[in-house]
Amino acid sequence: MWPVTCLTHFVTSKAGRSSCFEYPDSPFVGRNESGLILLEDDTRKPKSALADLTVRCDIAAPVESVLAAHVKNWMKRFDLVVASALTLLGAFVTREALATRAQVTARRTASFGIARVDTGVMPSDPVSAAPIDSVIPVRRVAAPSPLPTNTADVRHRIELGSHDTYINDVITSHDSALARWPDRAGNPLRVWVQATSRHEGFNAAAVPVVRRAFSEWSEVGIPVPFTFVMDSSLADVRVTWVDKFNESISGKTLWAHDESWWIIDANIQLAVHHHSGEVLDTTSIRAIAMHEVGHLLGLDHTTDTTSIMAPKVRVRDLSAADRATAQLLYRLPAGRLSESTTARR
Repeated sequence: MWPVTCLTHFVTSKAGRSSCFEYPDSPFVGRNESGLILLEDDTRKPKSALADLTVRCDIAAPVESVLAAHVKNWMKRFDLVVASALTLLGAFVTREALATRAQVTARRTASFGIARVDTGVMPSDPVSAAPIDSVIPVRRVAAPSPLPTNTADVRHRIELGSHDTYINDVITSHDSALARWPDRAGNPLRVWVQATSRHEGFNAAAVPVVRRAFSEWSEVGIPVPFTFVMDSSLADVRVTWVDKFNESISGKTLWAHDESWWIIDANIQLAVHHHSGEVLDTTSIRAIAMHEVGHLLGLDHTTDTTSIMAPKVRVRDLSAADRATAQLLYRLPAGRLSESTTARR
């Protein structure tokens, strides 16, 4: 066994820098003037005999430097990948936010109609009914001509057909726009009418009266049939009862339209009691329901007091102007018109 000694070996690297390495447990004891290595057994060996030790010492530092460079390079690549992923994620979130905002904006654009009923001048009305889950058919009329495709054509058709209608009142109320349901001749609107209510004074006989209001509007000849359903979750339109409104009204309709003014959703609220407190009878509820279904279809108030769409309802049946206005509305496309749109009444 070689004695434990310590060898200090100076190696000059290619860069010209000297490094000092120590080798324990080595038989090396010195160096003569010729540069030969002197071992304990006085055996002379050239420097090449320890070449393996020298090589191992020479490459240690460069290998560490190469590894550090590779690690640094991979870290840069990783940072680049993370930055790219965050950029893509930000773009995706921004796009989804804009799309959601557009959708919410389209759906929250809503209109509402209200009904004030004058109960003192309306005669009594027998209760009429439309059975649950029955489809109210559209009255057969001549096939309408294709809808106009530009604003100029719409204006022209309004001008030709506005006689004996209050279409101008509707356009003005909707801020120079026409709102209506898409044609649904083969896909009836599903209507749910709340059959019971805990409000004191509620009369279950009012339920078929409300259904009959839908039937009468559908019989006008517009391409919007109705069917009644028992499950509110399946309904396109929901009719609910409230005790009374805090303002002098007896009914309210809320409908939403998309960016093109096609109606996409609607709900009706009817009061059990008048604002002043008296119970509304079936005659009054019939008039209110007729008025609110008109709003649901896209009509609005008119100054014509003989029509069901007058702000304060004084009649119980549809007038000729009510029918003509609904028919004209459904011969036109939904959409905004020019501010200069006018029609001769």
